[in-house]
Amino acid sequence: MPADCGTGRRGRCGLTVTMRSGAHGIATKRSVSVLDIIEWAFQREKVGIDFDEIERETGAKPGVGMEYILMEQARLGCRVQGGGTSSAHHDADIVASTLAVLPESCGGRRMAIWIAELARSGRAPEWRSELQVRPRATATNRHGTRARTSDALELGSVGWPHQARRKRNGSIAMEPVLYSPIEIRPTAREIASMRRGYLQWWSALLEIKSALQISHLTSHVVTNVMPPSAPWKKTA
Repeated sequence: MPADCGTGRRGRCGLTVTMRSGAHGIATKRSVSVLDIIEWAFQREKVGIDFDEIERETGAKPGVGMEYILMEQARLGCRVQGGGTSSAHHDADIVASTLAVLPESCGGRRMAIWIAELARSGRAPEWRSELQVRPRATATNRHGTRARTSDALELGSVGWPHQARRKRNGSIAMEPVLYSPIEIRPTAREIASMRRGYLQWWSALLEIKSALQISHLTSHVVTNVMPPSAPWKKTA
């Protein structure tokens, strides 16, 4: 679960979100990671993504850079209503607005929707899966379900030739050596695909982090804390 940006709990990235008071008793901004603030916006504030809002609010056309739009918002002091009709926190609206203008080079709208879906459930993209070994085909009868068998001769040089067996009448018969074909999932290709998806998600978060750090958040400061860029790599 992400950090509750209003209660001072610890987020998934190990960042403690605290509330401090300035010299005159004025609350200062809270430090949060980009993942924490996204999850806070979509879980607690329940914002949504409106892909047409930027053009309505700023007049910017598709293709205008995210940084330019957010700097213009800060300069003009305007508040973008990124959460639709709900009265979400200002910073949560900014988070939704940032996702709405995610560049195509970072995945665009499809990536924005995926990030929002993951944030709502407090999940990160799957980059690994438990290996499963199962029969390639099965047959079911009144005795239950069993793996189908094949002739090992079909495996070529790694298979087994037919074996001689003496029958009751003394004759010799050549019989196949049977084996059960299996499959191991996920395959190397599927694992590579999952990892590419994770890297694309991480790169999009990096872009969002940079944009939020120059946007006019009123209650939060986005730090440089990021999820692991390649969690499958073992560190010494």
